Amino acid sequence: MMDSREARAEQRRRDGPNDEAVEEEIEVEFEEIVGEGAERLHRTLRATLVTGFLGGVEVGIGVLVYLGILYETGDHLLAGLGFSIGLIALLLAHSELFTENFLMPIAALVAREGTALQLAKLWGGTLVANLIGGWLIMAIVVTAFPDWHDILAETALHFIDAPFTPQFVALAILGGAVITLMTRMQTGTESEPAKIAAAIAGGFVLAGFQLFHSILDSLFAFGAIISGAPLTYLDWLLWFLPVLGLNLAGGLLLVTLLRIVRTGELFQLRRRQNADRD
Repeated sequence: MMDSREARAEQRRRDGPNDEAVEEEIEVEFEEIVGEGAERLHRTLRATLVTGFLGGVEVGIGVLVYLGILYETGDHLLAGLGFSIGLIALLLAHSELFTENFLMPIAALVAREGTALQLAKLWGGTLVANLIGGWLIMAIVVTAFPDWHDILAETALHFIDAPFTPQFVALAILGGAVITLMTRMQTGTESEPAKIAAAIAGGFVLAGFQLFHSILDSLFAFGAIISGAPLTYLDWLLWFLPVLGLNLAGGLLLVTLLRIVRTGELFQLRRRQNADRD
């Protein structure tokens, strides 16, 4: 029996050439984005928490590789390439990272395939579960690699001690835009190698260039706090809240909104279809 994603792909093959106002590739991508977004919005709270927790653990594995490479080489770009292992794990294990949910669920919401309450449940549940899973894996990493404590503290303080300047704002906006663009690239193809390439590119840019990302950099902070660095959870929270908002702004305004505008005709058609069914 085909799963829902395979069923959508089969339906697209049966539909044949596209006669609508947008290119066939855009329509195929639209169906993938809205369909996947609707699936996420309609998940149970338990499924949301489990996938979010696993997502935090898998990003933590990426952080493990990042720290190991940085400790051995001092090269942030090479370490960023290693971090992409965490994003590949997210992709192949079908787990969730909070900032991956800036495109597909919003598209489904605009298409009236879900509700704002479902979006709040998805975002809130995934965010909390990501942080809990990330905290747990960082506690294990700190215990397993005591020689890394200094480089972990230095990395965390680079983010947490950053003053709130235009550079801070720009780095956080870029962080949200990059991870959302990665998601968009992955929905634009059915090729697994291409999706993995997008994950590698996203991880390299995000971690290699030390963009501000609410989940990734929180794991650095958690590890530093656990290892005894001069950092508190209040310090982390005061950094986390503005970065979270700016990540949202980057993902929603620079990628998601423009994608919705680009496929406006398809959203209008989907809303009419849903209204007729109601």
